[in-house]
Amino acid sequence: MIERILPAEAVAEEGFGSAAASAGAFLHPEEAAVVARAVPKRKEEFAAVRACARTALGRLGLPPVPLVPNRRGAPQWPAGVVGSMTHCDGYRAAVVARSGALASVGIDAEPNGPLPDGVLDVVSLPGERARIRSLTALRPDVHWDRLLFSAKESVFKTWYPLTGQELDFEEAELEFDPDTGAFSARLLVPGPVVGGVRLDGFTGRWTVGSGFVLTAIALPAAAAVENGPPAAPVTRSAASPA
Repeated sequence: MIERILPAEAVAEEGFGSAAASAGAFLHPEEAAVVARAVPKRKEEFAAVRACARTALGRLGLPPVPLVPNRRGAPQWPAGVVGSMTHCDGYRAAVVARSGALASVGIDAEPNGPLPDGVLDVVSLPGERARIRSLTALRPDVHWDRLLFSAKESVFKTWYPLTGQELDFEEAELEFDPDTGAFSARLLVPGPVVGGVRLDGFTGRWTVGSGFVLTAIALPAAAAVENGPPAAPVTRSAASPA
């Protein structure tokens, strides 16, 4: 399902249903150490999404390797590879690509249900909330608040490998096209410099199906060249460990 919102350069693998039934027993020792004290559900999800990632890497012609999270929880991919993982109850997916084709990629999956009370106010801007009300009237089959949350997660997963810095929910403003399945994210802070060019936002795609909302951003390696003239770097404070 996630492949329909990704470009051909990206290789995706996904799974549905119980993580326990599909994860298998295999984890590299370095990975097993990360979740040694975790509850069984966390271990199952951790293993299942890495099984997806290793399958996707294999389709790129790469051998299975440990995929250990960094201090922020982002997986550390092999050299020359960019990627992203996501999981929620009943679904998991991983996407990888050669870094020569994509500069960064971010994916997220969420259940197609309403956000818990109070969460929307924390993760959204006033203009986004107004647009969500309009979109809900137009397409009530989509939980737009949850889709917004998912898209902001994809924005962060695309941003973080490029910057190594945090990005708060209110530091990107999103708009959705209900007809084309596209969305745009305007960065409200200085964007990452890629190839000598500062990016002022990302574009992505979204889809709904099988009880889930999925979002994806795949930033072409050449996107920066097309986005404008070079800009001087701007330094932001480093993120604290998650």
